[in-house]
Amino acid sequence: MDNALTHGLFHLAIKTADLAATRAFWIGVIGLREVPRPDFGYPGAWLACGQPGGQAIVHVYAGGPALGGQARVPQGTAAIDHISLACSGYHAYIARFKAAGLAWREFLVPGTTLWQLFVYDPSGVQLELTFEGAVEAGAPPDMSPGRVYRAGESFFDPATYPALSLNTPSGEPAHASH
Repeated sequence: MDNALTHGLFHLAIKTADLAATRAFWIGVIGLREVPRPDFGYPGAWLACGQPGGQAIVHVYAGGPALGGQARVPQGTAAIDHISLACSGYHAYIARFKAAGLAWREFLVPGTTLWQLFVYDPSGVQLELTFEGAVEAGAPPDMSPGRVYRAGESFFDPATYPALSLNTPSGEPAHASH
């Protein structure tokens, strides 16, 4: 009897050259929370969904292991095109992106009620946030030429990515353009 089962995403690991900015993005913009991480002997963070007992789904590592024997930490999603997270609060995420100075794209999945937002983390990892549009308030995704997501077209630019920080009194994401 074969009892091999896939239960869902356990975690994804992101290499970063800027741990502080990566933490600021995933915590301040996306809404994950930091949870205890074992001491592996190099810097990093474990980030979990916000609900009580939420599993650590994003593992971030920096320093030597992030280099992977290379001179620079890799950027972009390489062979992984994007990471998709199930979300709610479509327009609240857009407000967070605006407050953080982030570029994003929008999409309405054809023939469905699914709404999507696309955004990049500071390491160039593309995220797809997927929403059930039938229960979202407000206008549907903006499918205009300047806002619509087009598969395979990157809009990540490390030179103009905002500097993110968690050091704001309100806890809201802060940014400063490069």
